[in-house]
Amino acid sequence: MVDLVRQRIDKWLWHARVVRTRSAAAALAAGGQVRVNGARIDAASRPVKLGDVVTIALDSRVRVLAVTGFAERRGSATDAQVLFRDEAPPAAATPAEASPAVREPGAGRPTKRDRRSLDRLRGDEP
Repeated sequence: MVDLVRQRIDKWLWHARVVRTRSAAAALAAGGQVRVNGARIDAASRPVKLGDVVTIALDSRVRVLAVTGFAERRGSATDAQVLFRDEAPPAAATPAEASPAVREPGAGRPTKRDRRSLDRLRGDEP
């Protein structure tokens, strides 16, 4: 960690290994998919300070990270974990995991009973 007081959001996202490239971090910020302390930002140059809460919409999930440090250079993944604290609630079990319609890969062809339960699940009952 370095004695920085604040850092650009795109650099911080890149150093914390939230995204692979700095240009991807800048695109996230410019696209309005990043919030700092609940306020949507639209510029990659927006600075973050220690204690700020950064919310990022990535693909199909949302990450909530509290800023705990800064770095001058991008380091390893273990170095990056020092820069933030994950504030997101633990993911709940999805209904697909508990569903009887989920089949193991390579389990073979579904039986008539399995097929009917799949139809009921999809709402395709005759």
